Amino acid sequence: MKTNKTRLRGFTLVELLVVIVIIAALAGLSAPMILRQQKAAARTEAINNAKQMGLALLEFDQEFGSFPDDATAELVSDATGYQGTLTGSTSNDYFRQLIAYGIQSEDIFYTRTAYTRKPDNVVNNDDALEAGEVGFGYIMLDQGVGQNTSGNPGRPVLATPLLDAQTTWEFDPDPYGAKAVILNLDNSAEAPTIRGTDNKVTVGGGRTLEQTGDDTVWGTSTNPTLVAPQKAGGA
Repeated sequence: MKTNKTRLRGFTLVELLVVIVIIAALAGLSAPMILRQQKAAARTEAINNAKQMGLALLEFDQEFGSFPDDATAELVSDATGYQGTLTGSTSNDYFRQLIAYGIQSEDIFYTRTAYTRKPDNVVNNDDALEAGEVGFGYIMLDQGVGQNTSGNPGRPVLATPLLDAQTTWEFDPDPYGAKAVILNLDNSAEAPTIRGTDNKVTVGGGRTLEQTGDDTVWGTSTNPTLVAPQKAGGA
């Protein structure tokens, strides 16, 4: 009696190439969607952290009369005995006042940018908020002068992601899908589009964040100053 035998064979080279092409095409189609989702998640994380920082700033203002600045640094040092640097040229320095006042985690200061790294949550003196552990730029009324809750509620207080961690009021369009994250004085957070022509963002009336004048949130008597974070590996 004859029996039918099924002959097993492997893939031919042509069939393998077809499968590889199909897989590559599917990967190419899904990669942009995955990247967009990652950027949206990073933006959401930045917004949530900004709001938590806003609450900490409001509590700080109630205790010391303004957000962290040169004047509150001495008050904080006297009240807490904290030995770390509490003023300086970076937002890390000023935000360290919040650590001294009682924030025990560095996580809320972090945002995913080209200049940050995950914080290690070591908060002892100058080990707190080291280079790269802060993603937010800090907006003050003037050099060394912090804002307070009596100001215009629409004034920006925190901003990320700054382009190369600089004080030019320019934003990096890459981390959050051409969006910036801004926290205002009333603790509202927004994600405006970064303008392609100059990497800046605009508020009401098409004005950029730093513009002053009678019809702006700053008025004519302030000199809004952006203090940038210290980037990872930076001095």
